[in-house]
This record gives sequence, structure tokens and C-alpha cells, in this order.
Amino acid sequence: MTPAEPEDGHAIHCRLDELLAERGMTLTELADRVGVSIVNLSVLKNDRAKAIRFTTLTAICRALDCEVGDLLVVGE
Repeated sequence: MTPAEPEDGHAIHCRLDELLAERGMTLTELADRVGVSIVNLSVLKNDRAKAIRFTTLTAICRALDCEVGDLLVVGE
């Protein structure tokens, strides 16, 4: 999936797919661990999210044992 287009107002890319693959974890497993719906995680991983709550971001990073910068990158 390509990053959001510049006309969307940002060039943030979510590396959720890559991090899940590296950890051998499914989106369903992450959703269960984090307490967020698969649909919402799918929106995030497909670079369609307009916003993310810090509590959700914290929970995802804890579940994936990563830093925010590992998950969200600019212009990749």
C-alpha cells in the first residue's frame, strides 16, 4: 500500500503490515490484544486514518514492542 497522497494533507505512512509480519502476528491477534476493532486497525494500516488516539497508539506500540517512529514514518 502506498502512503497517503499529499493532497490528503499529510505524508504519514503506517508500517503496521511490516511490523505484524516481522512479529508473526495477525491483525486479528493485534486487535484482541489492543482492544480495537479489526476495521479500525485496517483503516490505520491502509493509510486511511485521519487521526489516532494516543491511548490506541500506546497500546499498539506496547503490543508490538516498538516505538511510535517504528510504526509511523514520514514519506516512506
